[in-house]
Amino acid sequence: MNTTTAPESAVDPRRFKSFAEFYPFYLTEHANRTCRRLHFVGSTISLLCLVALIVTLNPLWLLAGLVAGYGFAWIGHFGFEKNRPASFKRPLYSFMGDWAMYRDIWLGRVKI
Repeated sequence: MNTTTAPESAVDPRRFKSFAEFYPFYLTEHANRTCRRLHFVGSTISLLCLVALIVTLNPLWLLAGLVAGYGFAWIGHFGFEKNRPASFKRPLYSFMGDWAMYRDIWLGRVKI
């Protein structure tokens, strides 16, 4: 995967009719290695917060998980990728893309 910073995308993520069409675009929006690493860290913390939510039944863990997941991702986009997160226009597909990329990182299909 290319690790250079991607320019602002001219592609409107709302044009994709399926997640299968969207995911390759999603990956191009994560060309910067630091951005991918921040996504990975945020997703991992979110999963830990989910475990804490289940164990403690404290709903603040849900908020903490959302802040961690999106916070790390948005820092990656605005600070390193220099683009606008697709979650602003395609929230469900972007959420699915986060977890597909997380899986692909674990499987070695996407490098961090």
